[in-house]
Amino acid sequence: MKLTRIGGPTVLVELDGWRLLVDPTFDPAGRHYDFGWGTGSTKTADPALTVDELGAIDVALVSHDHHADNLDGAGRAMLPSAGAVVTTASGAGRLARGEPGERVAAERLHGLEAGGSVTLPAPRPGLPSLVISATPCRHGPPLTKPIVGDVIGFAIRRQGEEQVALWITGDTVLFGPLRRIAEELSIDVMLANVGGVRFGVTGPLRFTMTGRDVVELVGIAAPRVATFAHYDGWSHFVDGEEGLRDAVDASAASVHDHAVWLADGVAVEV
Repeated sequence: MKLTRIGGPTVLVELDGWRLLVDPTFDPAGRHYDFGWGTGSTKTADPALTVDELGAIDVALVSHDHHADNLDGAGRAMLPSAGAVVTTASGAGRLARGEPGERVAAERLHGLEAGGSVTLPAPRPGLPSLVISATPCRHGPPLTKPIVGDVIGFAIRRQGEEQVALWITGDTVLFGPLRRIAEELSIDVMLANVGGVRFGVTGPLRFTMTGRDVVELVGIAAPRVATFAHYDGWSHFVDGEEGLRDAVDASAASVHDHAVWLADGVAVEV
């Protein structure tokens, strides 16, 4: 498996010949995006790769389509070219009804609720089929789902195998169902979204995991490799890279020794 960090939550995954893209964001830095209810963020870093440099994508994994830091304008425009798009059930409906040039064909869309899964046949001879399951996320404090909307993570297996080749947590806080799924899954590589998102209008409330949270989650999941995304490149990260690195540096060997840091634009074999 190779992972290439592109920026924010966007990571290119090369797995057994498959090319998967997590949460496409390719807009340039500088734009401010409103998330609703008085919240928003400014993009502060350019993507490490452009869409043209990316190459063909077999599967786009969209944890949620309604926040631009997980699916921005340029990312939305490239979705119709992906072989398949896996996202939330509600998001699949919106992407099917998208603007001309951004609309994803229904036969390429797979909308999942947490606990659901889809089996994708090999796009080329010699590749395994993949089973992609949706894992639970809560993108904010309790009772905020009506405001923040549906979000999922992704557990990716080779068909016929029990072990999860890659678990992508998605945007989530640390909560009971996330801890339970981390205990239940046998995970090879874990890709966690961190950053400790907060907004001035919502005070101390957090909308994603902090470094300390993800250290706890890695300790529960016990993957062979733990790596991280979506902790920099936007103004709404309060814990950010510093908080993440401090937490990992201070963690037990069972976490610290399994952490791999991804460099922007560089394919890292894990």
